[in-house]
Amino acid sequence: MTFRLVWPDMRWRDGRDIERASVADGGEAIFYDSAADVTEEHWRTADAIVNVLDLAPEYRALAERCRIFVTPKVGFDNLDLAAWGAMGVPVCNVPDYGTQEVADHAMALMLSLMKGITFHTRELKQDPRGKWRPALNPYGKRLSACVFGIVGLGRIGTAAALRAKAFGMDVVFYDPHLANGSDLAIGVRRVHSLEELFAQSDVVSLHLPLSADTEKLINADVLAASKPGLILVNTARGPIIDLDALHDALRRDVVQAVGLDVLPEEPANPEHPLIRAWADDEPWIDHRLLITPHSAFFTPESVYDMRYKAGEVALTYLQGGRLQNCVNAEHVVQPR
Repeated sequence: MTFRLVWPDMRWRDGRDIERASVADGGEAIFYDSAADVTEEHWRTADAIVNVLDLAPEYRALAERCRIFVTPKVGFDNLDLAAWGAMGVPVCNVPDYGTQEVADHAMALMLSLMKGITFHTRELKQDPRGKWRPALNPYGKRLSACVFGIVGLGRIGTAAALRAKAFGMDVVFYDPHLANGSDLAIGVRRVHSLEELFAQSDVVSLHLPLSADTEKLINADVLAASKPGLILVNTARGPIIDLDALHDALRRDVVQAVGLDVLPEEPANPEHPLIRAWADDEPWIDHRLLITPHSAFFTPESVYDMRYKAGEVALTYLQGGRLQNCVNAEHVVQPR
């Protein structure tokens, strides 16, 4: 039996070979550049839908034969999980395409700040002779003498923990949803509050999903507990940090430096006080904030995995009923 898989809003415009390979001979892959262009016939006969964004309710209502919806990314906070579940459609994500890349990026942000990579480069550009001063790095520390804190010990958090351990760092984590013994499995320490984590960590790296419970989880109260000289790294989701509180914490030297790959508003809002101060090189924030454009996940290999695994997850379920990475199981009362 050949199944019909529809990509209503194809994100990658440089070919379709990866997606076609993911379904091979088991499916018919149909692509559109916009959901508005999808024909009613294709909506009604799609066995699976693969899309980064959710569908408008009117399109969702047409998908009368759809048995699975796959979003080719980790995050699913922008999807109406209950609505799909009420239709009997499981929603699945692709959580494993960028695990290594994001953990690597978190390490890179930490190292760039702690080893003064961008700091020295910029200073030397201004004065190659006069700034040839190895001891000029303001945040230099011996990594093996530092505590590396992690919020969220899932796939990426665990990968980050192992990398930090390889540097000889003392790794501690906070994750109230993780079963007891997870710390013992990889040789790290566990704490039971964010304040406790921030109070003892030299570096804190965020690796948790965005939800109603985690939005602005890193707020003024949490930041106030920071150990002097704290470096904060976020490669998870931007809204997890209260950006106003972070601005104040940096301005008052409660937090020493920050590396951000994600922001509450993307692209960056140039009018936010923190972004404006950073862009204008205001003296109080100079060399204390690194920003990258939500690029932690990106390598050719991770993009391939993202694109291939999405089709693979859909077809595996259609062909054999094996459901992978379902994120709305509690809403799917009666699967189609």
